[in-house]
Amino acid sequence: MTAQYRTEEETGQVSDAVKGNWVDHLAPEWSRPYLRLSRADRPIGTWLLLLPCWWGLMLGILSDGRPVVGDLWVFLGCSIGAFLMRGAGCTWNDITDRDIDNAVERTRSRPIPSGQVSIQQAVIWMLLQTILASLILFSFHKVAIYLGILALLPVAIYPFAKRFTWWPQVFLGIAFNWGILLAFAAHTGSVTLAALIMYVGAIFWTLFYDTIYAHQDREDDALIGVKSTARLLGEKTVLWFWLFIFLCGVLMVLALWLSTEGISFLVALLGVFAFEAHLIWQIIRFDADDQNGLLRLFRSNRDAGLIMVTFLGSAAVL
Repeated sequence: MTAQYRTEEETGQVSDAVKGNWVDHLAPEWSRPYLRLSRADRPIGTWLLLLPCWWGLMLGILSDGRPVVGDLWVFLGCSIGAFLMRGAGCTWNDITDRDIDNAVERTRSRPIPSGQVSIQQAVIWMLLQTILASLILFSFHKVAIYLGILALLPVAIYPFAKRFTWWPQVFLGIAFNWGILLAFAAHTGSVTLAALIMYVGAIFWTLFYDTIYAHQDREDDALIGVKSTARLLGEKTVLWFWLFIFLCGVLMVLALWLSTEGISFLVALLGVFAFEAHLIWQIIRFDADDQNGLLRLFRSNRDAGLIMVTFLGSAAVL
């Protein structure tokens, strides 16, 4: 059987990976199970971890009006760090969820339940990624370093949240948007009320997009007793979506109002409006029974986040 006709199971590909991704086609074969464990074949998670970092950095620049050369390293360091820590977090998630993943159709092809990587190998890989990320963290301001260390707590808790609460997406939001606080502190050396408000607003964004994502697994989750907002909200999901994006938008505007004024505020405000317009578009397109459509909408949140980056970045240099 030629490689062209081998099944996903035979080639080790993960079922919900981006088709034609670089891991499955370009990475050395020995490295592929580890890169899949880090979700390098599904880059949307790295984007969703990175974008709040960039928001926080730009909010910090807006708040003091003093962009410095060191911000370029914060921007780049957050990019590399997000890739590494998303990989470490996903590895930890797959270690703790290995039995659940084996029972869910979408996830049983992941490296641990499919036998591509052992638990011991996964732990070593997780520690290696964490160590590399820490080298970047330790180059930042000491307040950012403290926040980075503290971030390990929500990262460690998140995989267990689905076992004890119907709102595991809140815990994901706490972890995934921590970069707002970290990058803000890397620029300013502190965490202000505005940064905290943007952080909470971004958690509502995570509640929005990860509930879309969770709808893919709601039937399997019900069979094995895994909790999620998708199962909790059910037919009322769309109503909750409107609440999530309203609170997200209000808090984003408030954070900007506390941080800047004049033309910079107006440009940043336009960014929030454009960002919210994208979320509204997602609500209009939402169909809980369209598996492929759910995944497309979830992935489109990279574009929503980049809209904010574009406008916040423009406002920061005015």
